[in-house]
Amino acid sequence: MDGKGIKFQAFDEIDKPSLDLIKDCVHCGFCLSACPTYLQTGNELESPRGRIYLMKSAVEGKIPMGDGLVKHLDLCLGCLACEPACPSGVRYGSLIEAARSQIERRFERPFLERLYRSLLFSIFPHPKRLKLLLPFLFLYQATGVRRLLNNLGVLPNRLAHAEGMLPDIRFSSLFSSLPSVTPARGKRRFRVAMLTGCVQSILFPQTNEATVRVLAENGCEVVIPRNQGCCGALSIHSGRLSEGRDFARANIDVFTKYDVDAVIVNSAGCGSSMKEYGELLKNDASYAGLGKKLSTKTKDIMEFLADVGLQGDLKELKCRVTYQDACHIAHGQRIKVHPRKVIKQIPGIEFVELPESDLCCGSAGIYNMIQPEMSEGLLERKISNLKETGVEYLVAGNPGCLLQIQKGIKQCGLNIKTAHLIELLDWAYRGTISR
Repeated sequence: MDGKGIKFQAFDEIDKPSLDLIKDCVHCGFCLSACPTYLQTGNELESPRGRIYLMKSAVEGKIPMGDGLVKHLDLCLGCLACEPACPSGVRYGSLIEAARSQIERRFERPFLERLYRSLLFSIFPHPKRLKLLLPFLFLYQATGVRRLLNNLGVLPNRLAHAEGMLPDIRFSSLFSSLPSVTPARGKRRFRVAMLTGCVQSILFPQTNEATVRVLAENGCEVVIPRNQGCCGALSIHSGRLSEGRDFARANIDVFTKYDVDAVIVNSAGCGSSMKEYGELLKNDASYAGLGKKLSTKTKDIMEFLADVGLQGDLKELKCRVTYQDACHIAHGQRIKVHPRKVIKQIPGIEFVELPESDLCCGSAGIYNMIQPEMSEGLLERKISNLKETGVEYLVAGNPGCLLQIQKGIKQCGLNIKTAHLIELLDWAYRGTISR
């Protein structure tokens, strides 16, 4: 309300943040020490309880949909570190996604901002489009254009940050593909389907290849559904809920056709979102049940392997390794023990805990491309902690984390390599570190 007692209509009724969920927050402050943006700024409005207060004010018509509200909600990483820290069990993730959906539909961003975001969402959730760019990215790197632009420093800040995360494109990536079905090695224990992902399948094909090999080694027949698409994670976490639901329905249609024991995911954000399909589509009579069924079958690759037990001959890898807890594995899926259990089963590995391993690195989906300053601050903190470990390898379960941290390693000139944890396990089965 303004000074005359007139109510604002910041939010409408479509995907409105639930006042009942908002009231679960008792403003105790336990979330403050877990929130990366609060730790960086010390600003109460950059904390979960501060943002919940803003949402409550907007729902009650006390503040308008404006730059102030949008600024603080935009700066949230959506890392969900506040959820396990909260003694009241506040479902902050649901609240921030709903609030962001209001922003996406009801707030008019500046033209260039809208154009930039539209460009991101027209490419990243669409692996076929992203693959079309691969030859150009390969030439961009191979011909020295990348080096020239970096030396000249002519790219705008956001584009420079995004460009800095681009991995080295391998020529083999242009022709990478996985068989529709890979048989189990030895006796079949399970039949599983695998999500190949958007960015993962194009920029990190070696990760998917390693995943298939390790699953087969562990007695799994691996099915790769050909018509699968984006899981919807990028859209959902950015408040594009309608678009995210469309992606979810399409994937449900594809994966529920297969009679499998589990749907394996090797990307943190994808797995977290797929496990929430039932909740995401709870008001869709045709898909709520199917979404819940698929969610129940969805397993992170490390969660699955640790639970069923590793089999096969793991050979010695003599290297010093640390592990980054990707936010949507550690906080979204509450998986922290399983990855460490797997690492410690690899002979020869010296495992070192990373200080603040579950503090966000600043990647957070497309966050590092739309909030580069905060992202850089969090990356600096992550690299500072990484320096203390003295490791040769950092492993993680999310492509975004690997791209972000690899960028920080290059900036600081550190002699540390990055890899997905499933690649480390694959090397142990093959008996060689292949990079």
